[in-house]
Amino acid sequence: MSDASAADRPTIAVTGSTGWLGGLVARDLADRGVRQRLLVRDVTRAPDLPGSVAAQCTYRDGDAARAALEGVETLFMVSAAENEDRLAEHRAFVDAAAAAGVHHVVYVSFFGAAPDATFTLARDHAATEEHLRASGMSWTFLRDNLYLEFIDQMVGDDGLLRGPAGEGRAAVVAHADIARAAVAVLLDPASHVGATYDLTGPEALTFAEMARTVSEVTGRDVRFHDESVEEAYASRAAYGAPDWQVDAWVSTYTAVAAGELDGVSGDGERLTGRRPTSLRDYLESQRGSR
Repeated sequence: MSDASAADRPTIAVTGSTGWLGGLVARDLADRGVRQRLLVRDVTRAPDLPGSVAAQCTYRDGDAARAALEGVETLFMVSAAENEDRLAEHRAFVDAAAAAGVHHVVYVSFFGAAPDATFTLARDHAATEEHLRASGMSWTFLRDNLYLEFIDQMVGDDGLLRGPAGEGRAAVVAHADIARAAVAVLLDPASHVGATYDLTGPEALTFAEMARTVSEVTGRDVRFHDESVEEAYASRAAYGAPDWQVDAWVSTYTAVAAGELDGVSGDGERLTGRRPTSLRDYLESQRGSR
């Protein structure tokens, strides 16, 4: 990996390469021999990938972002870390990208993003999408469902998967499937201008079914406890998190209860040619790797 001050910098830029999803995208592109610019907070932490250059910037620092994006044609944009000012950070970064002359932004949004979505952070994604539409740049939105890798991590020490989700369903999706879809778009952005893709797993499950699957695969005694909304806020109060974050945690489940994360999409398979990973397949692969 060379420094981003090199004169001949790649025209594909990837954010989030030090994280899970962005890291998968960056490694896939590198494996295909695609040169890329990795936009990171700390260049010393950028993955060492063939054909990559690192550029330092943050979403909120418009000047640094604009400099890092000069000459970029296609930008892969993951959402910023969850914080109270995330939408403002997104808008500043989109503005910097437009000012730098970026042609096309591939943005990782959220399933059912809408101004009135039950899940509070899905409203921020909807506002980011709207800002991108008005930016003058071309765009593609990848709206992913809940990450299936987090399901077994949500189980408490008491074996309970708890939340006010009722009998609602979520079509949980693997990071690897989202990353493959993103790479397909990044390799041919002109074919996906103005497209919105719903990225889901192969089935929509209730939390009771998810708990049962975790039990069957791992051997743990895992059950779903359908909390009331009041119980959900009370059980999360011990973490001392700010109100906006607790609202986000609880509304993840109430959005499921409202049916807003239900529905299996074939978009991912159409983009990649691969059937997406199921929760059971993922858990079994994890068990086999231990």
